[in-house]
Amino acid sequence: MNRATFVFAGLLVLALPLSLLMGRVWVDPETTPNAMLILIELRLPRAVLAIIVGAGLGGAGAAMQGYLRNPLADPGLFGIAPMAALGAVASLWFGYATSAYLLPLFALAGGAAGMALLALIAGRSGGIALFTLAGLMIASLAGALTALAITLAPNAFAMSEIVLWLNGALTDRSWGDVTLAAPLVAMGLVLLGFAARSLDALTLGDMAARSMGLRSDMLLWLLVGGVGLCVGASVAVAGIIGFVGLIVPHLVRPLTDRLPSSLILPSALAGALLVLVADCVVRILPMVTELRLGIALSLIGAPFFLWLLLKMRRGLV
Repeated sequence: MNRATFVFAGLLVLALPLSLLMGRVWVDPETTPNAMLILIELRLPRAVLAIIVGAGLGGAGAAMQGYLRNPLADPGLFGIAPMAALGAVASLWFGYATSAYLLPLFALAGGAAGMALLALIAGRSGGIALFTLAGLMIASLAGALTALAITLAPNAFAMSEIVLWLNGALTDRSWGDVTLAAPLVAMGLVLLGFAARSLDALTLGDMAARSMGLRSDMLLWLLVGGVGLCVGASVAVAGIIGFVGLIVPHLVRPLTDRLPSSLILPSALAGALLVLVADCVVRILPMVTELRLGIALSLIGAPFFLWLLLKMRRGLV
């Protein structure tokens, strides 16, 4: 493990207990009525879920950036999260969300389909431009189908649920959501960990990687499974939370040797920290209703993305 792993793990250990006390109403374990019930049944599952979602999105973003060798790669920008959201929207539209497992299964299927479609269209030899165009096409298609689902929603309740889901939030989440998302994100990160050394080989170029015994088809499906599980599970329990997979690898990269194998684990920890802190912030903002977490991170991520574009224009990334 490198320095970044210990840095973000330490910050996460410090942030978790503070997040349990923070909120519209601050909890004092000694004086607040029913403090332990609030902490264990309301605050703790929400905090744990923030860590799980952030870890999945951060690890998936680092893996995609290593695979595409593109510092702007992100599951959301390349259509994975929109496809996962489309799957969740489909379950809401058809009324399957009453089942505890059908909505996440639909979201997982959508995320995996998005990654597989991206690989199918662009291929490993397609280059960054083709990957980008393919990702934009997939995201546009998923967005259009999602808008169609909202327009043709069978009732006002379904429309409201779809719109709220697309904004992303961790409000009113329970231990059931944690139990659902944790093993899926863990499996996704394990698959991405298996792909890490192959991603390192890709940094030497395609020909050199093949001469080292890289199996591109195996790597591709490891990424399909890993990113699909991480993003699909995150969308299934929290809706769309964008830009995490874009931001955190850039924060982590200066603390590592910049190889993908050194970046995935610390990016997962940094993603967990970012989502946890952002969720704490939206809880304490003095607003009539709680700001949706997806909106808050988009307000942070969009300027960050613009800053990266300006750095790339100057040849600094």
